[in-house]
Amino acid sequence: MQLSIIVPTYNEAPNVAELVRRVTDETRGLDAEIIFVDDSTDATPDVVREVAASAALPVRLIHRDVRTGGLGGAVLEGFAVAEADACLVMDGDLQHPPEEIREIYARFARGDVDVVVASRYTGGGTSDGLAGRTRVFVSKVSTGLTRAMFPVRLKDVSDPMTGFFLIDRRVVDAAALKPRGFKILLEILARKNLRIAEVPFDFAGRHAGESKASMRQGMHFLTQLTALRFGKMSLFAVIGGLGALANIAIVWGLTHLGVNYLVAAIIASEVTIIANFLLQEHFVFQDMKGEASGVWARFAKSFTFNNAELLIRIPIVALMVSGGHISVVIATGITLIVAFVVRFVFHSLVVYAPRKRAAQVSKARHIVEELDAQAISPGEL
Repeated sequence: MQLSIIVPTYNEAPNVAELVRRVTDETRGLDAEIIFVDDSTDATPDVVREVAASAALPVRLIHRDVRTGGLGGAVLEGFAVAEADACLVMDGDLQHPPEEIREIYARFARGDVDVVVASRYTGGGTSDGLAGRTRVFVSKVSTGLTRAMFPVRLKDVSDPMTGFFLIDRRVVDAAALKPRGFKILLEILARKNLRIAEVPFDFAGRHAGESKASMRQGMHFLTQLTALRFGKMSLFAVIGGLGALANIAIVWGLTHLGVNYLVAAIIASEVTIIANFLLQEHFVFQDMKGEASGVWARFAKSFTFNNAELLIRIPIVALMVSGGHISVVIATGITLIVAFVVRFVFHSLVVYAPRKRAAQVSKARHIVEELDAQAISPGEL
């Protein structure tokens, strides 16, 4: 097999047949396959199976009931089952034109690069398919920000945000990757020095359906970028910083309404403890939740610890205000900063600690026994 084309899909049923037709036309003479890694809630899996039955090249389907790692996780699953080492990743909405596949593969086949990036921002490439000036602006700002944060690793990449690229899967250290969303190329390039080439392409409009771009995806991107550049502790710090600002704002607001400063500090702390936990679950420790205890157990540990820390911190605030004649706002800010490191260590080592190895082994053995009993291979269609 010369080329495996990996297409992560989410509710792209109207686009499947056209995509397979155009990919088939452009890969004539190549030993190629298409792998759909599908997270859909619509009829996309059924359409893929129907199209596969009459397709002129192999079409395989991996349907995931759990969207682990989002689109990036889907791409890694495609790498794991691909027949070829040369893996081309493209979207299922035809905004990545299949007509570019042959040029991308030809550049890779020269053998002097590990990755060929299809770029909207080099040569004659365009981003005309982006819907509206706002999305064009957001795309360019995001690209500029990303390149600025990784000036060495991305010096030869004009479009690190693209989802259209070909890579030798043997250079991908899947164990080191922690995909959080849809920018898997950024994840790969930011973690390892690779030989990179670019080819221009015209980002087309969608063939059918609606864009999946959303504010949530934007938050995932910012989370991913921060984690790649600064690590998990910095994400924790960002959320903690937002919580600290909220805490101070609540204290300020309540005290100006006549609430006693100790009562105000307690209320502000309880509100931010809960808010911080929810944000940490979603953005900081999401890759650790699968092996940790259940969500209520995690919340109980986090809530208990933070309140224990609160019982220590509030008297210190009181002492600083009454004995040191320091502003309650300044005292609150200082104690929150001091508590940050201890809080991060506790959450990393206790709240999100993996469950006992024996339980994990038992669960894995149970899953394997079920698969054996059903005679199903994990990679089976």
